[in-house]
Amino acid sequence: MRREPSSSVRELVGIASLARMSTPIPGFHAVIPAGGAGTRLWPLSRAGFPKFLLDLTGSGRTLLQATVDRLAPLTGPDGVLVVTGVRHVDAVAQQVPGLDAAGAGARLLAEPSPRDSMAAIGLAAAVLLERHGDDVVLGSFAADHVISGTEAFEAAVREGVAAARAGYVVTIGIRATGPSTAFGYVRSAGPLGVDGAPHAQHVAGFTEKPDAETAAAYLATGEYRWNAGMFIVRAAVLLDHLATQLPALAAGLREIAAAWDTPARDEVRDRIWPGLTKIAIDHAIAEPVAAVGGVAVVPGDFDWDDVGDFASLAPLLSAGPHGTTLGDDEAVLRLDADGSFVVRGSDRVVSVIGVPDVIVVDTPDAVLVTTRAHAQDVKGAVDAWRAAGRDDLL
Repeated sequence: MRREPSSSVRELVGIASLARMSTPIPGFHAVIPAGGAGTRLWPLSRAGFPKFLLDLTGSGRTLLQATVDRLAPLTGPDGVLVVTGVRHVDAVAQQVPGLDAAGAGARLLAEPSPRDSMAAIGLAAAVLLERHGDDVVLGSFAADHVISGTEAFEAAVREGVAAARAGYVVTIGIRATGPSTAFGYVRSAGPLGVDGAPHAQHVAGFTEKPDAETAAAYLATGEYRWNAGMFIVRAAVLLDHLATQLPALAAGLREIAAAWDTPARDEVRDRIWPGLTKIAIDHAIAEPVAAVGGVAVVPGDFDWDDVGDFASLAPLLSAGPHGTTLGDDEAVLRLDADGSFVVRGSDRVVSVIGVPDVIVVDTPDAVLVTTRAHAQDVKGAVDAWRAAGRDDLL
């Protein structure tokens, strides 16, 4: 039976999400690592206000808010945690009311400095273990992905939780729409055979971004899916694996978590955190644990995009007859510029003439002009401005 949502759920998911409210999964908590600078979306995304804080799809919700909207119905009103850098705590708290960064039981965990995804997710796992005990299951979902297909997403998460309760580290493998070289791949290796997870399979291994020929060969086998970096696992299992792979990192996270809901939090965190190993969860856990048969994959048959650059952002928006605009399309003039993508982040009008497939990003203090073919190279501009000492632009 569907229960009436509380006021805190209304704050988290909004009126639109209430219409599809699902029964929360008992003992399940969602962790949202909210970090990174989104450098390939510069100058729209900046280190101080990165892409997860922006409404990039014109929906009226930022990427972070949309992520919370998807997950809160599966966890209940108090089941979402966000891990972010100290410089973003205020903005995250403003966008997602009710998280609380200060008190005991706070669901907004602040990192003093970036230590990559393993430290962020491991911290959340250790805190959840302290608060809820050995049976707690967490799912980690990035704050800056765009997903459509709510029912398929929820079904994948529910299967993932069932497989995680059986002791596996579970990832959601995204149905590949083509031989992309921008994503890593996960290879399946036969049915898992776990109740409640009928589509789950063993994982044979992970592969970093391949070349186009290799990616095409992968997809031809039917055994590969995109690795979106979504992981579901019992907190105790995750930390036990981490203790085997990187014992100092596991011990440090457990010590920080033990003090998290006490007055000693800041002292312990600030003393231990800078010395923690900086490593991605893929390398710390997923790859080595898959090698010994401890990782499972659940198929994710929903539309997914990590919005990695402006070329991938454009198809997520409604296109006009001659191009796509993020912002006020009436302030954009196109002449012989089919396929152009214009992002209006200032009050200026933008005219594009004779340059098909161009990307123009106009912000108050910086303008980017590139092409869809070179969208992945935008990070180079950020690196160049940093080398020139223009940190004010970053």
